[in-house]
Amino acid sequence: MFRQIALVLRLYVQPARAMSDILDRGSLLFASLAVLAVTLLLEFSLAAAGLILPFRFFTPLLVLAAIYVPGTLLVTNLIARLGGMGTVFERDYSPLLTSTAMAWTAVNLALAVAAWVLPLYTLASVFLLALAYFVVLMFFAIRTIFGTGSGMAAGAVALSWIPLVVAAFFWGPLSFVLGWLASPFFLLFAWFYLGSELTKLGSGMRQRQHFRRMLEISALNPHDADAQYQLGLIYQQRRNYAAAIERFKKAVAIDPREVDAHFQLGRIARMQGRLEDALEHFQAVLDIDDTHSSSEILREIGAMYLDARHYEDARRELAPYVERRPYDPEGLYYYGQALEGTGDAAGARAAYKRAIEAARTAPRYRRREVAKWSRLAHKQARKLAA
Repeated sequence: MFRQIALVLRLYVQPARAMSDILDRGSLLFASLAVLAVTLLLEFSLAAAGLILPFRFFTPLLVLAAIYVPGTLLVTNLIARLGGMGTVFERDYSPLLTSTAMAWTAVNLALAVAAWVLPLYTLASVFLLALAYFVVLMFFAIRTIFGTGSGMAAGAVALSWIPLVVAAFFWGPLSFVLGWLASPFFLLFAWFYLGSELTKLGSGMRQRQHFRRMLEISALNPHDADAQYQLGLIYQQRRNYAAAIERFKKAVAIDPREVDAHFQLGRIARMQGRLEDALEHFQAVLDIDDTHSSSEILREIGAMYLDARHYEDARRELAPYVERRPYDPEGLYYYGQALEGTGDAAGARAAYKRAIEAARTAPRYRRREVAKWSRLAHKQARKLAA
């Protein structure tokens, strides 16, 4: 109980880390009960200020569970193409509902306290601040759970309000249905006849937490580099790069030839602008296996040299890569950048053209992923043609 409360309180000071910890140790049952308890607290606080909530205390939980979270899942899947909706719902519904309920609890707990101690005329401003912070917390929740970029997470949060707006137009019949769903008779009926199905809603989060606990246990073995690497991947997917770096470094310390950990450390260092560190780790990968990750090590080194504006070095690394992977739009775009930087405009235009064609002919499931490189190649090709 106290650990769950600590997770809620951490949302005020370390929202990104708190969302990661909620995935590891959060409880859907606690989060649901916390929403109910905080709604009752908010109701009492507003009543003391002479205001009345326009809904019953159980309504927020039902709206989150039946409208907002499924709608957010749908919107995020449409933006980020996470997979089939059935698979995404089974895997991510309970983690997202738990994180959303925790965020709602933290925001409304602060709102309840404000309603109790602040003058009535300030409550409108406090409510807007609370709403804004809920949006911030949902941004971190989506980015952590789905591993999306910041832009996609922001877009998903912005569009996640659409289901609520649609529900508002049908609030009359919906409020009747929600009230019926919250009746003791229906809850007893649902638990008796649908208990096994309802318990599956939490399976996605339980599986994640079980998998991570098994990795933590394996990581206690001082000779198990793979467990440290797998934990690093979990944190990297959540964009908790400090924890990911720590795990990858432990993997390398256990086994200096842990090529995957060196590769990920290099990618993170390059993303953070630490190019010397990136080169050190990438060189370690090259020394072990220059075809690592389908030769993507060459692409990463080439991109790193592009970041440093060392175009000739980038061209030297990318030339063999595009020979090995001639249909990778990202590698072809980088190669065009390297050629353009060395003054080979004709070669750059040809590389950009190949990048555009590779993106156009990519398998359907990859087209959204590689569309970025096609757009960038189009832009650079037009610039050279001008």
